[in-house]
Amino acid sequence: MQKAYKLQGKHRHYDWGGTQFIPALMGEENPNNTPYAEYWMGAHPAAVSEITTEQGVVLLDKMLADNGAMLLGEKTLANFGTLPYLYKVLDVAKMLSIQAHPNIQNAILGYEKEEAAGIDLNAAVRNYKDKNHKPEVMVALSDFWLLHGFLAPELLEARLKEFSYFNPLQDHFRGVDYEGLYRFFMQLSSEDSDYILKPLILDAVRSVKNGTVDKSHPHWWANKYYDGHIPDKNIDKGIFSIYILNIVQVAKYEGVFQGAGLLHAYLEGQNIELMANSDNVLRGGLTTKHVDVNELIQQVKFIPTYPHVLKGEALNVHETTYPCPVPDFSLTKITLLKDKSYTINTSGLEMVLLTQGGIQLDTLVLNAGQVAMLPAGQSVVLTANSDSVMFKSFVP
Repeated sequence: MQKAYKLQGKHRHYDWGGTQFIPALMGEENPNNTPYAEYWMGAHPAAVSEITTEQGVVLLDKMLADNGAMLLGEKTLANFGTLPYLYKVLDVAKMLSIQAHPNIQNAILGYEKEEAAGIDLNAAVRNYKDKNHKPEVMVALSDFWLLHGFLAPELLEARLKEFSYFNPLQDHFRGVDYEGLYRFFMQLSSEDSDYILKPLILDAVRSVKNGTVDKSHPHWWANKYYDGHIPDKNIDKGIFSIYILNIVQVAKYEGVFQGAGLLHAYLEGQNIELMANSDNVLRGGLTTKHVDVNELIQQVKFIPTYPHVLKGEALNVHETTYPCPVPDFSLTKITLLKDKSYTINTSGLEMVLLTQGGIQLDTLVLNAGQVAMLPAGQSVVLTANSDSVMFKSFVP
C-alpha cells in the first residue's frame, strides 16, 4: 500500500455558490460562470471521491470496502465501520438556508420513521437521508459571516423592542421562552407573518440604500436575501431568524464548531468545512426547499448561544488545531515556509488539502487546490516547495 495517494473530490454546482473562488483555488477555468458551491472529499454516496493508485483510478468507497482496516486503522473501523467524516470547501455567494441538524439518536428514529412510511429517499419532503448526526466545524478562508444560535435573552428582548412590528411577539418570549417565540412565529399563517415581515423588509431595503447599516446588522442580510426587492406576499419566514440569531463574523483561519440542534446559516464567504458523514438537514427558511416546521422544532435546542470563535491552538511551530467535541473528526492547519519539512504520523485515514503553495509529500507533488489521502499507520514527510498552507482532516 502506498504512503500517500492523490484524491480527486467532486464539485457541487448549487445555485448559491460563487463562480470564481473554487475554480481559482484549483486552477480550473470557468468560462460559463457556473456556480461552484462546494467541493466534496470523502466517501459520501452522493459524491464519492476518486483515488489515483498504481493500478489506476479507484472510487474511495470501493477502496474502503476492499481494504478498510488498512486504510482506516483498526480503531476507526471498529468504531465507525467506514470513513466517518466528509470534508468540503465552500464558496457562499448567496445566503444558505436556516437549518439545524439532529443528534444521532433522533437521526436514527427519524430515518426509520420515514422508511416505515415509505417516503422515497430522494423525495423532496424527506427529512432524514441517513441514520447519522451532522456536527460540523468550519474554518474561514476569507472574511466569513454566519448566523449562529439564538441571541442572549437580553439581546433578543432588546431586538423585539427595537422594531415596532415585533411588538406582538414580546408576550411570546417574555425574556426566556425561545421555543414559544419561535413556534408561534413559524406557525403563523403567511398572511399574518407577512403583516410583520413586510414593513421589516421595507425598513431593511431603505436602511441599506441610505447606508445606515452594515453587515453586523440583520437589515443588511434581509435586504441581501431579497436583493433589494420587496415581495408582495409570502415572505420567507426565515427572515425572522436573521433578527433573533447571532450574526457572527469570522476572520481568515478562524473557525466555528456547530453541534446538533443549533439553528444556523452561512451568509457569505469561503471556508473549509468538516462534518460527520451525513446529509441530514432540517430547514427553517431562506430556501425554496422543504421546510418541516414541526420536525425542526423537535430538533432545535431552544437555549441562548454565546458564540465561541476558534482562534486555533498551536500544537507546535507548524501545526494548529481547532478542537471539536466529537469522535468523528478533527481538523488542523499546517503552515510550512519554503524548504521546511514536517512529518505526519497517521493513526487513521487522513486527508491533506493544500490551499496555498506547493509541497512534496512522499512521492506526490501537491499544488494549491489538490488533496492527498494518507492511510493509517504511515509516517509521511512533507516538504514545502514554496510557502504553503494546508488543512488536515482525521479521526482523533
